[in-house]
Amino acid sequence: MQEKEIHLRDYIRVIRKRRNLVLSVFIIVFTLSVIAAFTSSRVPLYRSTTRILVEKSDPNPLVESSVYAYRSWDPEFLETQANIITGSSVALRVVKSLALDTTYKLFFLAESEKPSAVSIWFKGVVNGRDHDEKAVTDALPEALRKKRVGPSDAEVIAEMIIRNTELTPVKDTRIIEIAYTSKNPVIAQMVAEGLVKAYNDELLDMRMKSASYAVDWMSKKADEERHRLEQTERALSDYMREKDIVTIEDKIAIVPEKMAALSSQLTQAETKRKQLEAVTNALKNLKPGEAETIPEISGNKVLQDLRQDIIRAEQTVIEYSRKFGRKHPSMIKAQNALEGLEESRAKEVKRLIQEITNDYELAKTHEKDLNQLLAQAKNEANNLNDKYIQYKILKRDAESNRNLYGALESKIKEQAMAEKIQTVNVWTVQAAKVPDQPVSTHKKRKLALGLILGLLFGIGLAFFVDYLDNTIKSADEAEQRLGVPVLGVISFLRSKKKNVEHMVALEPLSELSENYKAIRTAVLLSSADHPPACLLVTSMSPREGKTTTVSNIASAMAQIGKKVLILDADLRRPRTHSVYGVPNTLGLSTYLAGDTELSITTVPAMSLLTAGPTPPDPSELLSSRRFTSLIDRLRVDYDIIILDSPPLFSVSDALILSNVADGVLLVARAGKTTYDIAKKGVKQLRDLRIHVTGLVINGADERKGTYDYYGRYGYYGYGNADLK
Repeated sequence: MQEKEIHLRDYIRVIRKRRNLVLSVFIIVFTLSVIAAFTSSRVPLYRSTTRILVEKSDPNPLVESSVYAYRSWDPEFLETQANIITGSSVALRVVKSLALDTTYKLFFLAESEKPSAVSIWFKGVVNGRDHDEKAVTDALPEALRKKRVGPSDAEVIAEMIIRNTELTPVKDTRIIEIAYTSKNPVIAQMVAEGLVKAYNDELLDMRMKSASYAVDWMSKKADEERHRLEQTERALSDYMREKDIVTIEDKIAIVPEKMAALSSQLTQAETKRKQLEAVTNALKNLKPGEAETIPEISGNKVLQDLRQDIIRAEQTVIEYSRKFGRKHPSMIKAQNALEGLEESRAKEVKRLIQEITNDYELAKTHEKDLNQLLAQAKNEANNLNDKYIQYKILKRDAESNRNLYGALESKIKEQAMAEKIQTVNVWTVQAAKVPDQPVSTHKKRKLALGLILGLLFGIGLAFFVDYLDNTIKSADEAEQRLGVPVLGVISFLRSKKKNVEHMVALEPLSELSENYKAIRTAVLLSSADHPPACLLVTSMSPREGKTTTVSNIASAMAQIGKKVLILDADLRRPRTHSVYGVPNTLGLSTYLAGDTELSITTVPAMSLLTAGPTPPDPSELLSSRRFTSLIDRLRVDYDIIILDSPPLFSVSDALILSNVADGVLLVARAGKTTYDIAKKGVKQLRDLRIHVTGLVINGADERKGTYDYYGRYGYYGYGNADLK
């Protein structure tokens, strides 16, 4: 269901419909405002006014003024100060400073000047102010007043001062106008001046309390931080003494250099050891006499010199063998010299091999020693780091506590100086004077306020009541919410002298007749193939205009030449016979019971079959085959049969009758039939697959706002229906 667009005429309709409620609420509220206005004007009132300039002061004069002006801008500043002025603390200061609870007590608490409890309540409603608790207490009976535990005289007077004080900020300035109204002009001037002084005292007291609280808190916190600082410094000193932290810092700088040198030496030692290890392994795998192939041996200078001497000796031996022979002494000497050189070379090779082996063993030992030294250096570095980390932690804690303690000490000194600095500056621009003329009691304003509030309350209550109203009022809304076409809206007939059942026949040009004719046209056009030959007219509940609708629709059908039969199928509470003034001794019930033949009465322009005497079980008769055969027979003789049936939710007769009808026309009474019951009725018919031709809204009262059908036939005159 799409949301209906709301127009201004819909609001006007609600107000017109609930105009009695709006008028009643308006009269009550306006009467109360009149009583309050004229009650409060019996005693002349005097008002004394003073003006003060309120500004923020610069808390730090060293800050650049433009920057401070930007930061100090506060749109809520004046409102905050106004609330402080009208606070109970300032009012109590005024009472005490002016001795209002002792010297002037009788003036404020005089019995003759106390208003009644009812008057106080009215004033609170109209003026929007709190009740005078003291006056309310005095207005109670004596027994209740003794039991009531009320405030002190000072508190009562303070509340009266707050209630009678008005603050008005002057537009586009930092000036606040303070006005106090009293029955005594001198009291008015005293209290107005007293409010300014009390306000200044309150600001200073608030500043002193705030600064004092901050200093006390920071002093306690500073004592705690000083104690914590002493503990951390003592722990740091003990740790430095225990771990010899003085030399650690130097060691921390030396150890990395030492580790770097050891690491470099270890790398060189490993390289040398690997080289010697490779030579040693090669020597082990060589055969005897092949050692000289190793570069480390063959490159020896002594061995090279021996090798040259051996070569020369071999040449000498070869030369002497050719020249002298083997037995020659020179030859023998040369041969001995060669053997000596060979023996020296073998010894040198052996010595070199042993030297390489010794160097290898020394290299391994040296590498092992360097590894041990490097491991010791690493352990030493780790130990130093652990000690130094703990030292840094303790040192950082000490420095942090020292900084925090210093900051607290600085803040304490700043707060001590700030106690003497006022954050809000107040200057009296206009001093209060003793008024010589009473002020206006604002009668016109109170009456205008009562007028506006009365209208607002009345209209608001009217809309609230209309929101709670769930009855059918509008054709458009009914179509949207029920899903059933509205064939017509019948206006309410106010005249008791007119015969509502025969309006179409007696006043064919009236507005009411035109409404029924519109319904007739809608019924005839409701089916695409042919108009319904049998139409059932029913309603949700009794007295919704069902019989009246039957009579007028039948007359409208007859006026266009249709052969119409009204069949009163309401066998429980028949009424059609009384509408047309015919006897009801014979009718539908006697025919269905088989006691008599069919008795149809001729009335003007149409025929009528009355219900007959009330049978013991109407549902059984209407469910019989005889009734179905009767309807089939009458369909042949008449163009349209209109069935008047009981309401849907009273008995089941309407559902039985709907089985023989071509369509069902529902009648709902505007402002009475609710959407809930209408939805149930439509659902019940649709669940049985019964065709709902449409809905007729009966008794739409324009004055009550339930008539919004598409226009009026103004030139026909007012027609209406007494819904039965």
